[in-house]
Formats: sequence, C-alpha cells, structure tokens
Amino acid sequence: MDVLTDSARVEKVLDELLVRYPVLGECRGEIMQAYRFLRDCFAGDHILFTCGNGGSAADADHIVGEIMKGFQLKRPLEEAEQATLRSNGELEGFQLASCLQQGFRAWNLMSQSAIYTAAQNDLGGDFGPAQQLCAAGRLGDVLLGISTSGNAVDVAAASQVAHMRGMKVIGMTGRSGGRLAKYADVCIRVPESETFKVQELHLPVYHALCIMVEYTFFDK
Repeated sequence: MDVLTDSARVEKVLDELLVRYPVLGECRGEIMQAYRFLRDCFAGDHILFTCGNGGSAADADHIVGEIMKGFQLKRPLEEAEQATLRSNGELEGFQLASCLQQGFRAWNLMSQSAIYTAAQNDLGGDFGPAQQLCAAGRLGDVLLGISTSGNAVDVAAASQVAHMRGMKVIGMTGRSGGRLAKYADVCIRVPESETFKVQELHLPVYHALCIMVEYTFFDK
C-alpha cells in the first residue's frame, strides 16, 4: 500500500485523543512509535497479529475488525479489482464490486480455536499464540500484545517468538508494564492499575491507532 498523507494529519488525531483523555499525555511518544510500526507493517503488505486474554482478547478482536474494513473512511476497491468482479456479468459481482472494501492484513491469535486448543493440549502451557507465530510470523509483521498487568504468560511467550521471527512487538499494558514491557519494542503503559480502568483507556488508544493508520493509506 502507498503512504498517502503527511504526518500533520496523524498528529491531529493524536492531539484530539489527548484532549479527550489528557491522562494519556505521558503515553504520546509510545503511541506515535506504535503507529510508525503499524504504518511500516502495512506499507510492506505484512500482517498485524493481535493477542490478549479475557477483555483483552475481545480488544484483540475489536482491533482486527477495525483494521480489515473501513472504520472512519470509505475504502473502495481499486478500479481494476472492481472490474474483475463485474466482468462475469453476474449480479453478485456487481454487488461485491460496489460493497467490498480494502483492508489491512490482520490476524487475532486468540480466535483460532483449533490450533489454539491443539497447542494447549499437545504442547502444554499457554503456547497457543506462540505456536501460531512460529508457523505464520514473518520478518516485517507486527505483534500487538495486550495485557492489563503485562504478565500474561501466553502474550509474553508470543512476544519472544515474534522477535525470533524478526517481528516488531507493540505492548499495551497498565502502569507497571509487567513482563510485556521487557519484550515489547514499544510498550504503551496507560496510567492505571485496576483491570477495568486499564481496559477503559486501551480502547481509545487503539481506536486512535486504527484511525491514524487509515488516514495514512486511505485519506484521498
């Protein structure tokens, strides 16, 4: 994908986030670095992998949902793609050409139930996400690991495998950072410690990241 917009538009999104959530001001540099990792990942047609547990697993799914289709902007297919879909003259082809949207490549490691449970059963430990990255992760991909404490064993294990594969790791945690801060290339430590309060701050952060990336590639 081509980078289309300048940094001023991206900075504006971040500025607006910090006006609404001033407590996140101390995370500004980390959020911007996380954005750069995502920008470079998608510019190279690489994959964003996400993982987390409980509410953070839901956040991991939420992020993939925002990334794989239009969020704030329209993302129509390229003209050549639309023409291919319409070429057979079928009604479905015309509908697909007008309805489908461009998306980024994203994969929630917590949603792959067959391999996740097979890894738990056959390998022992909390290695479901790590096994998936061992098989599918590649240089240029990014792992976004979410853990309110920063100490989730499966997220830490996945982070180590991500580095083995040459991937960048973005961590999202609470104030302490935990083990994830050790393994992440950048760790966004929101300034709360209670689980639900950490989660309440994670959502606007990853929404902002998704918008920043979308504006970068689709703000025509």
